[in-house]
Amino acid sequence: MQATTPPWPHILITGASSGIGRALALAAAAPGVTLHLGGRDPDRLAATAEACRAAGAEARPHRVDVRDAAAMAAWIAGAGRLDLVIANAGISAGTGGATEPPAQARAIFETNVGGVLNTALPAIEAMAAQPPGPDGLRGRVAVIASIAAFVAVPWSPAYCASKAAVQGWAEALDATERSRGIRLHAVCPGYIRTPMTARNQFPMPLLMDAEEAARRTLRGIAAGRTRIVYPWPLYAVARLVGALPPGLRAAIFTMAPAKGKLPGVG
Repeated sequence: MQATTPPWPHILITGASSGIGRALALAAAAPGVTLHLGGRDPDRLAATAEACRAAGAEARPHRVDVRDAAAMAAWIAGAGRLDLVIANAGISAGTGGATEPPAQARAIFETNVGGVLNTALPAIEAMAAQPPGPDGLRGRVAVIASIAAFVAVPWSPAYCASKAAVQGWAEALDATERSRGIRLHAVCPGYIRTPMTARNQFPMPLLMDAEEAARRTLRGIAAGRTRIVYPWPLYAVARLVGALPPGLRAAIFTMAPAKGKLPGVG
């Protein structure tokens, strides 16, 4: 039987040591695939790389902080050809019902927006300089946003705003980068069972395993969708609530449990 050629032989993923990032790496791991895996925890990153190698992929873990623009640019420039880059690294935090501490807001934006730009911008420029692949594209960049991008939750202002920023940026840039043979994808998951959500002390409707989220993400990218959203019922609710007048929306959220603060921040 002839081996199937992987759709993206060269993939780079940030935040690959746990959560959705690890699930994406494992879902993409296959013979003929080279995975460049970034993260800050060397032990967990090594464990992800070993699991990917067991699936037949070549895994190259790299300890890096997405907030370090120079380090990210150097890593991406040295990776060689990249068919798919997934800017996954991100952090989440709420206010606990109080005013968001300045340090927390800055930390969220530095990782969720700055880190995405530090990943996507050098990746796009690297892809623009490489020849098209069998699909006619020079490469794809997927940005992990959130369904939270579509509704301004008072208890998670920086998180919602940061995800809205990268979701809108990726979708807008996709329209112009297509002319260079590069596609961008805004991935907007709902609640995913990860270490990040494990500390949430409130109901998380339609909570999904990271493995299922990874499968839906990769299917959406393969299908060429600019916006990849799941689960749809939660997305519909977010769009409906997000369309309400701000005053009414704020009144509704005052009746909901507040998300806790990020440990060690603020």
